[in-house]
Amino acid sequence: MDKYKIDSHKLIYHINRVNNWLENKNIYPIYMEVSPTGSCNHRCLFCGLDFVGYQNRSLDTKIFKDRLTEMGQLGVKSIMYAGEGEPFLHRDIDSIIRHTKNSGIDVAITTNGVLMNSSISEKIVGYVDWIKVSINGGTNQTYAKIHQTKPSDFDKVILNMSDAIKIKNNNRYRCTIGAQILLLPENKDEIVLLVQLLSDIGLNYLVVKPYSQHSQSNTDIYKDIKYSDYLYLAEELSRFNTSDFSVIFRIKTMEKWDVKRRTYLKCYALPFWSYIDASGNVWGCSVYIGKEEFLYGNIYEESFHEIWKGNKRKKSLLWLDNELNPQSCRINCRMDEINTYLWSLKNPPEHVNFI
Repeated sequence: MDKYKIDSHKLIYHINRVNNWLENKNIYPIYMEVSPTGSCNHRCLFCGLDFVGYQNRSLDTKIFKDRLTEMGQLGVKSIMYAGEGEPFLHRDIDSIIRHTKNSGIDVAITTNGVLMNSSISEKIVGYVDWIKVSINGGTNQTYAKIHQTKPSDFDKVILNMSDAIKIKNNNRYRCTIGAQILLLPENKDEIVLLVQLLSDIGLNYLVVKPYSQHSQSNTDIYKDIKYSDYLYLAEELSRFNTSDFSVIFRIKTMEKWDVKRRTYLKCYALPFWSYIDASGNVWGCSVYIGKEEFLYGNIYEESFHEIWKGNKRKKSLLWLDNELNPQSCRINCRMDEINTYLWSLKNPPEHVNFI
């Protein structure tokens, strides 16, 4: 039961922006991902951004807030704080979140949840549209093994999520609070346990998603996983769906992982989103962090408007159009469904008037 369209896409609700893109107009991103800090308190076995190195760097709060104000005025609609580090390690994350919302930009957070205590939740839950906690085990021992941390962190995360839900309910905030688990051989037999636990504390959903091998990642221990072996879980987990709690089993994405085939020949999605790393670099795609072809500029050196309309980005999009083969990109990249949609708009089938 995927009422949030997590296993699909929502670009269809931004018709004006898509139409401007089809008319070759310059458009600003609808959605952005931002890494407030490079540090992380976990070393997850599956981490796709381990190659960045968990650097001890953080966005400058004042400069970033100035850019947030500007981005809101330019038409950026949403920002998810996540990236190469744990967002709650940024000392000003609560202030940044509030400023983001006050700039007219919807806010989301993907976190491991260890540092999301009741004190921080009191400050942010009223400003955040959704929070997704990555919790990759149903017991503290399996969780600790996969997250490469202490078993006690599991109990801490459950407590923090429970407190956030109480804060949300007591104040009648609209924030959606969910979790995600990466389906792995180590945790496949614990997902039911996790579902029961999260449902009991009042979470809105649990996403069960497949692994995706990052092309630059140092780890590849799950690169040969076969999700056809686990699809039986979809039906088993569906019995836990209620009007208040959903298990979103990403079966479409799992099937694409096993097939490893794309239906589009070009990546068209990059004008609709972007990524800012913890040093303020603006990238066209988070899969290609460190690749000069995808670097647009830096928010410490230029305004976002200057970066987005600058020569580096123009050259990047030209290179993308002429050189990049999407078949070589990360399977199940975040923009896969959007690329499928945009490709169909650019390459419609015959008889489209017969609706």
